[in-house]
Amino acid sequence: MKLRTQLFLSISALITVALLGLLLGLIGVMQMSRSQEQLINDNFTTLNISQRLYQHLGDQMVNLMGEPIDLPALEQSQQQFLTALEEGSRSAQDAQARAGFERIAAAYRDFLEVVAQPASMRWTLLDDNDFSQAFNQVRQHMMALQTQALGKVHQAEGAARERALLIAGLLGLLGVSVLLIGYVTAHGIARRFGEPMDALAKAADQIGQGDFQVTLPLSPVNEIAALSRRFGLMAEALRVLKATNIEKLMAGQQRLKAVLDSIDDGLLILDRQGCIEHANPVAQRQLGCGEKQRGQPLGRALGLPELDEPAQRVLRGESLDEVPPDLSVQASGELRLLSWSLAPVTLEDERIVAGVMVLRDVTEDRAFERVRNEFVLRASHELRTPVTGMQMAFGLLHERMHFLPGTREAELACTFDEEMQRLVRLINDLLDFSRYQSGTQTLEREPCDLEELLGALRQRFSAQASEHSISIELELHPPLPRVKLDPLRMEQVLDNLMGNAIRHSPDGGQIRLQARRHGEQVILSVTDEGEGVPYSQQERIFEPFIQVGTRKGGAGLGLALCKEIVQLHGGRIGLYSRPGQGARFYLALPV
Repeated sequence: MKLRTQLFLSISALITVALLGLLLGLIGVMQMSRSQEQLINDNFTTLNISQRLYQHLGDQMVNLMGEPIDLPALEQSQQQFLTALEEGSRSAQDAQARAGFERIAAAYRDFLEVVAQPASMRWTLLDDNDFSQAFNQVRQHMMALQTQALGKVHQAEGAARERALLIAGLLGLLGVSVLLIGYVTAHGIARRFGEPMDALAKAADQIGQGDFQVTLPLSPVNEIAALSRRFGLMAEALRVLKATNIEKLMAGQQRLKAVLDSIDDGLLILDRQGCIEHANPVAQRQLGCGEKQRGQPLGRALGLPELDEPAQRVLRGESLDEVPPDLSVQASGELRLLSWSLAPVTLEDERIVAGVMVLRDVTEDRAFERVRNEFVLRASHELRTPVTGMQMAFGLLHERMHFLPGTREAELACTFDEEMQRLVRLINDLLDFSRYQSGTQTLEREPCDLEELLGALRQRFSAQASEHSISIELELHPPLPRVKLDPLRMEQVLDNLMGNAIRHSPDGGQIRLQARRHGEQVILSVTDEGEGVPYSQQERIFEPFIQVGTRKGGAGLGLALCKEIVQLHGGRIGLYSRPGQGARFYLALPV
């Protein structure tokens, strides 16, 4: 039998018994109510007629006691008494009531015979005579009838009470029976269905814990048996799937480990708490660490507590805007310099599950940069003196030699002068860049008004922009604080950014200068509508000798110098650009 059929029959049986008991109780109550109502109505009719008899008999006595006697009124009262007596005899439903009315009728006939005696007799109830005896006889029979009717009413109430108690007892017994049947049925259902369900729940818990060797219950119920079979098939399929997934996962881990171990850079995998999970062989050689550092926090494992704070920031989803300084690590008996970066590992729902730290040995690179900077600095110094002398000599020569405008000699002299000035600017840029790289350059700070700074920048380049029909818009978001800057160096940065914006903007375009405060920083930006910067070049655009775009000029030191100047001010420079949609260079300077 199916589960729903068993449940339907069990519940239907309980409902049928309960409804049958309620129906029987309702019928009994209704029958008792009707019989009690009829009995009470009959007795109250008898009492009512008895009251009327009392009234008519009293009217007769008042008339008989009066002086003179009102014979028409007396006859009317006697007729009314007889009519009420006859009505009572007809309405009586039992023999006792009819017998009572007959006794009253016989006594009243005797009373009428006494009353029919000569009117000269004086009737009185105080004397023991025929009149008083006849009246008392009628009154006693009437009182007996009344007492009999009231007794029947009390008997009816007692019988109704007893019957109500009986019905209540039967209904209570029926309720107990329904409860007992329900308990037995529920216990049977719980035993037949609950135990297999509990066994299936335990099996599900085992499967949830990874144990697929489960014991499934046997049940005579078809649905439970089918569910157990399907549950067993599911457990077996999960066991096979787990074995397959574990094999694939192990193979994937081995491939990933091989890839990580083959990378030339050091690689550290951090868990969600910032502890080291894996270090490839390159990182172990770079840091001089081994397996004993696994599971330790990054700063403690490397002996560099300052790394814990940036690691936690990255694992919280924050970005490291500033370029981290190189790590000085003593490994294999020598001091090595390592550049590093941290990045989070996120899932598709942007949850961060791990972090990756990439280490690169830059000891030779930093030594080469130091030698290069020293060479550039010395070469620039050595070149600056003869070039300056050549420029001065050419200036004197140009003053003494006069060429006609438009001649070939005049064009060559102009070209020589322009290239000489370009060479001087290049040497000055090399000298400045070398000073910034070597840390010998200092700043002369003073409070600057940003509105005046940007207004002067706009004024300096307005003529050059007008040649290409380019408009320069100034957008300020007050209040703007006064910031301590080196005005000459900051003008150099802004001039470089503005010159690049004009050079890369189309004719008729627009350049927007903006200034606003953001927390404890001031943001200055220069936005153009040019060809933009390719994504592949955006990370390298601030490196020295790098030029992007189709309109190139200079030696590629402008943005590198800008970066060095801004960093020396304690700020940072950045770029927002989409190819074909212009570029926005911004400076974030501390207030």
